[in-house]
Amino acid sequence: MSFGKSRYWLLQFLGWGFVGLVMIFFAHTYKVNISNKVLFGRVAIVFTAGIVVTHILRLVIKWRGWMMESIEKVIPKLAIALIASSMIFSLMVLTGIDYFGLGNESSKKLTFFARLLGSTVDNGLFILPWLLIYYFYHFFQKSRRQQMDTLRLETLIKELELKTIKAHINPHFIFNALNSIRALVDENPQRARKAITELSNILRSSMQSEKMETVPFEKELLIVKDYLALENMRFEDRLKVEYDIDEDTLNQHVPPMMLQTLVENAIKHGISKQINGGVVKVGSDFKGDFHVLTVQNTGRLNGKVNEFGFGISSTNNRLSLLYGEKANFEIKQVNGSLVEAKVLIPVSLH
Repeated sequence: MSFGKSRYWLLQFLGWGFVGLVMIFFAHTYKVNISNKVLFGRVAIVFTAGIVVTHILRLVIKWRGWMMESIEKVIPKLAIALIASSMIFSLMVLTGIDYFGLGNESSKKLTFFARLLGSTVDNGLFILPWLLIYYFYHFFQKSRRQQMDTLRLETLIKELELKTIKAHINPHFIFNALNSIRALVDENPQRARKAITELSNILRSSMQSEKMETVPFEKELLIVKDYLALENMRFEDRLKVEYDIDEDTLNQHVPPMMLQTLVENAIKHGISKQINGGVVKVGSDFKGDFHVLTVQNTGRLNGKVNEFGFGISSTNNRLSLLYGEKANFEIKQVNGSLVEAKVLIPVSLH
């Protein structure tokens, strides 16, 4: 038995034991004219019926999921449960008293229904505190857990944002781009100036992306083109870039820098490992109710998707946080020499 269940049963016995002690106290204080045998018999019946009824009430509360509902919705249900459980409690007590012959002469003059009605009102005073204590204890426990979960989620999001921002631009890429630009300063000053502008655009977008959940795909595509243009300076003829973009998708919103991260993975784990280089194909299209983004690159997975590290995990995490189960991401080997990363995002109405 777990600690929570052990504590529950301990409190049940202590609580209804206290009720029994109160009954004995009042009986002796006000000198109620009943024998100890009758008194302790009634206490035992109340004790047993109380534990049984409140335990059933607890099971109903958990089974119906009332703890997950708002207070406004659950109050009427608790009121009905209070009346029903008080009546069942009284029915059990009166039946036990009659069965064991523990009643008094005055009660025998009343009908069973009249006794049940009066007993239900009296015994409701026992059930009501139990119900309030049980419900609000778990209500505040749930609220505290929700607050803790919210704090943990916020912390996770902040850590994810920080890691994602750091992963947006690989430091090695910046160094390589700067070295390529330096080589172009004397050889091709105009291309060097353009390269500086491209690098500046990428860095600016990386810094701004932490403030936005999504950006228009057109803006994301411009960053990817700047990124690939800079990488093309490094790989030259070893890198071939192809685009297959449906213009109707340009207004769709996507997580910022996500496509750039996938393209960077394609360069890092695909093209850079090929002696003769290869191709990077960027696609964007609609498929049903989804905006489909694809990044294909020359290379092989070799069954080691996890080796792509944070680029893969960050994409999955960001899609999950933004779209839940509506979005999908997969990376697979298309054929013997082509790897494809595919993202399915629900079509937005921006």
